[in-house]
Amino acid sequence: MVARTLITTADERTWPKDTNEPVLFLGEWCRRYSREHVWSKYDAEVAPYHWDDRTKLYSDYKYITRIYEHFLRLLSRKLNDVHGVNHSLRYWRILIGPWLGYFIQMLFDRWYMLSITLANNNVNKMYWLESDESEFIPNDMSEFTAMFVMDDWNEIVYSQILGALYIKELDVVTVSASRNEKDNTAPKRNSRSLARILFKKMLFIYNVLVSNKETAFFISSYLPLKNDLKLQLKLGQLPTIWRSQSCPVAKSSFEKRENINCNILDSFDEFSKVVAKLIPKHLPTAYLEGYQKLKSYPYKLGWPSVPKFIFTSNAYLADDVFKQWAAEKTEINTPLVIGQHGGHFGMNPFSFDEEHQIKIADRWLSWGWSDDSRPQIIPVGNLKDTSNAVEYDPTGGALMVEMAIPRQSYHLYSIPISRQWLDYFQDQQLFLKLLPLKLRNKILLRLYSHDYGWDQFDRWKDTGIEVKYDLGKSNIISLIKKSRLYISTYNATTYLESLNWNIPTIIFWNPVHWELNEDVAPYFMLLKSVGIFHETPESAAQQMIKVWDDVDVWWKSVEVQAIRMRFCDQYTKKPKEPLSDLNALFHEIVREFDCFDSDC
Repeated sequence: MVARTLITTADERTWPKDTNEPVLFLGEWCRRYSREHVWSKYDAEVAPYHWDDRTKLYSDYKYITRIYEHFLRLLSRKLNDVHGVNHSLRYWRILIGPWLGYFIQMLFDRWYMLSITLANNNVNKMYWLESDESEFIPNDMSEFTAMFVMDDWNEIVYSQILGALYIKELDVVTVSASRNEKDNTAPKRNSRSLARILFKKMLFIYNVLVSNKETAFFISSYLPLKNDLKLQLKLGQLPTIWRSQSCPVAKSSFEKRENINCNILDSFDEFSKVVAKLIPKHLPTAYLEGYQKLKSYPYKLGWPSVPKFIFTSNAYLADDVFKQWAAEKTEINTPLVIGQHGGHFGMNPFSFDEEHQIKIADRWLSWGWSDDSRPQIIPVGNLKDTSNAVEYDPTGGALMVEMAIPRQSYHLYSIPISRQWLDYFQDQQLFLKLLPLKLRNKILLRLYSHDYGWDQFDRWKDTGIEVKYDLGKSNIISLIKKSRLYISTYNATTYLESLNWNIPTIIFWNPVHWELNEDVAPYFMLLKSVGIFHETPESAAQQMIKVWDDVDVWWKSVEVQAIRMRFCDQYTKKPKEPLSDLNALFHEIVREFDCFDSDC
């Protein structure tokens, strides 16, 4: 077996300068399509990806969940001690749970790939960057989500894992590095203009003037703004418009991080030991060095001290200012209500994000589905989709919407992971190749707005398939209005909206990578029976060919409409009186929690 140098990321600073040096790429994420002229020159192999075995993925997910719960309890106790507080496990789950869950899931993937690759291959060498580890400690969850898609962050994690594994037989060559080189694979964040800064200041003054300490708190509700404001009026309060705030910045401290060293019993396995060693190296400063600033910050913002309830659909994940404040309020029995904010919920056999939301919420508002084992789920309907119906053009073209994911795994749920995006891309090509040229020319291919280093546009141009492109910047409703057919290629929000708007829709995806749970599977079989849902690109292409000349004959048939409405009623129900329904629900929640306090 040829001895090879291990390459863990697409960061070419860690690649051998001599292309004659045999290499082993840890995964397809190392080989950027736009850099083929570089990596194709090497004598190279690519390690097989362990989660191509989806049975293993599900088994690993259950194992990782147990590890996460253990470290959540352990780290909660550590942080209580360090900060001299006595917060509940729920408090810490709300605040640090998203970061800890994402981090452990990503860490397992990186650890396992290194372990299995080193065990099964003749790897004798690797290069790693001489970096300041403190530069890779995020300030908060928001900064972490921008970091983990970047090659330099992953490079440092791989080197830390190898350090924790004590790999002595590996020849490690240290390469000097600087973070001045920009990684362009992360989603771009909007800069703050002067006008936006002034608007925020005026909004702050307004909110402080009209709110009081018991004002119900709405933030990132996912409701259309006018409905958000109308609902607050119905609740008997002057509307407030609270916005997410940047987390106070804090510098990391080596001494404080030593105090949270997560030592574990020797009886735990090797992965747990790696987690214990790396948590202090990556814990966001907002949870440790900046915690006191984080706790005091909401009081400077004028947020209510004893709100009747808290309602959000998006702020539960990356808004650490909100999360700390909301966690604190739950400890004085303020109900936390979270609304569904997109598709895939209630459909997956496993999802960390869904499980986390429902665990931390007193009430979780679904788009129509329920679960007897989780009574806090309340089916209220699609609160986002309350605008007027969207029309389509029966003589227009077709809109085909694509997706992209980070090249390396992040939080786990039933979608393609890492290199499996390439399988997804192959299916997209096949669908288009199977269409007659006259139909293919009618398609507008909308690429995902975040590329994540997959080089989507270059890949598509090099296929030679002639279609028109949208780079994910145009308003999707305006594109639908010009189309006679909407083609959805992944399990997320978009097809739920098109079905709700009664837009002719064809859905196709590989069921191996988009697993469905046993509750939703019969509904997709109904969609399949009338030609809406397809499990192969071949079947979807045949359906498009079949219905193209008169889409309305198919779409407006009694059978198709009956099944469409049945599916929508379960997974994207359109409430008849959404504001009245929510008003009644929130009043009921407040009464129920008041009874807890007064023992009525």
